[in-house]
Formats: sequence, C-alpha cells, structure tokens
Amino acid sequence: MNTTLRSSLRTLSVSVRTLLLCTLVLGLGYTLLVTGIGQLLMPARADGSPLRDGDGQIVGSTLIGQSFLDKDGEPLAEYFQSRPSAAGDGYDGRSSSGTNHGPENPELIAAISERRTEIAAFNGVPEEDVPADALTASASGLDPHISPAYAALQTARVAEARDLPLDRVEDLVAEYSQGRDLGYLGEPTVNVASLNLALDELED
Repeated sequence: MNTTLRSSLRTLSVSVRTLLLCTLVLGLGYTLLVTGIGQLLMPARADGSPLRDGDGQIVGSTLIGQSFLDKDGEPLAEYFQSRPSAAGDGYDGRSSSGTNHGPENPELIAAISERRTEIAAFNGVPEEDVPADALTASASGLDPHISPAYAALQTARVAEARDLPLDRVEDLVAEYSQGRDLGYLGEPTVNVASLNLALDELED
C-alpha cells in the first residue's frame, strides 16, 4: 500500500470518527441535556405552555390564539374575541403568517373598515373607540393577546351575555392581563384564551 493511499484512508477514518463523535455529542447529547434542563426548570414552557381546563385536559396553548366563533363563523357574545388572524383559516400553526399587505393596500383598507363597523355594532360602542389591534392581524397570525383597551371594550358585552356582574368580569380581565416585559419592553396585553377558559370555569 503506497503512502498516498495510506494517507487518504487515514484522513477518511479520522473524518468518519469525527462525524460520529460530533453527532453523538452535539446531535444527541446536547439535545438531551437541553431537553432535560428545560423539563427540570420550566416543564410547562418546555412542553409548549399547554392550557388546561379544570379537569386537567389540554384545551390549547397560552402561546397560540384561538377563534371563538359559532358554526356559522359568527363571534360568540359570551366570549372575548381575539384579534384577526391571517394564518390559514385562523390561528393555524401550520400556516403562520400575516397578510403581508401594505398600509395602502385596498384589500387591507376595506377589511379594516368592515371590521371596525362590525366590532362597534357587536359591542355597542362608537366606531372611533375600536382599537387598532381589533382591526389588524399580528405578523404571525397566532398572537393569543389583545390590548387592555380591546378587552375593556368587550367587557360589558361578555358580562351581559353570561349574566355576570360587570366588576367580576373586569376583575378577571385584570387577573389575566400582563404588563410590559421587564417593566418597559412591549405593551400591556390580555391573554384571550386563558381569560375565556377562566370565564367558563367560573360558571361550572
């Protein structure tokens, strides 16, 4: 066996062993380590932040919004409504996206105008009181949050539909409101899926 062939075989052997070692250490070992740390320190987040009902059944995720519509696609008065979603048929994790329409797009302008009229009528408020997040989809189409202003706009309607005291519903909204991250990043929000589940549990 000549020197060149021996050198090539040695290089190939080193390459294969390095590949196997890196696959075991980085592909398997690192993955198991990070998964183990996640399950140990924050198991709920590591499992996708599941949203569970009073019986412990998973009914969604606190990270993904849901639609609260009847079989005809009409909003249910007894539930807080989420912001619009452009992800598939709505909040479809397999089709996460925004509309990608610019602010002067005629379709977007028409959709915003139509939503403003419908939301104002549904909640019995003037059109100018409807906040921006009620009219536009998030970039992902999966955002489970709405603004406190949009939640406040819906509180009276939900309380009436469920025959609950207004202050009881307002207290729930406050309970499921989140402030700015680290006290200054982003805007205050309300998690709609968690809030609606709490409303259902309240009446059980």
